[in-house]
Amino acid sequence: MIRTGIGYDVHPFQEGRPLILGGVEIPHTRGLKGHSDADVLCHAIADAVLGALGLPDIGFYFPPSDMSIEGICSLRILEKCAALAAEQGYQIQNVDSSLIAEAPRVMKHAQAMKEKIAAALNIQPGQVGVKATTNERLGFVGREEGIAAMAVACVARLSA
Repeated sequence: MIRTGIGYDVHPFQEGRPLILGGVEIPHTRGLKGHSDADVLCHAIADAVLGALGLPDIGFYFPPSDMSIEGICSLRILEKCAALAAEQGYQIQNVDSSLIAEAPRVMKHAQAMKEKIAAALNIQPGQVGVKATTNERLGFVGREEGIAAMAVACVARLSA
């Protein structure tokens, strides 16, 4: 059985924080606000994987009210998603994602992001897609108030 899921996440910018996308620190004047490291790309991918498995979203597993996980690296969230897939008898086949931001330009970091995401999900970098686009100066993304990300994941049941 093959299943797919979609994920979407958004975080506003915040002064004084590093910008982490796909597990990679990106040079920028501001980071993203969040309970974790606010890696919007990893969060969208996590929700896509969880959706493909028919499970609740990352807020269920990593609630912002849990102070013990404050500042958690979002790659740990992806590792949890891969473990949940294995527990249910599924293997992640691929993920594809899009970052939506006016700035900074991130595609020069795409390969590093793919490698970190793949390692966390226990798949190969070739099974991870990372793309980026702008919002053509429209909306909160266009005003550079934050970054959004979308993702899709495909999982397949392992042979019994």
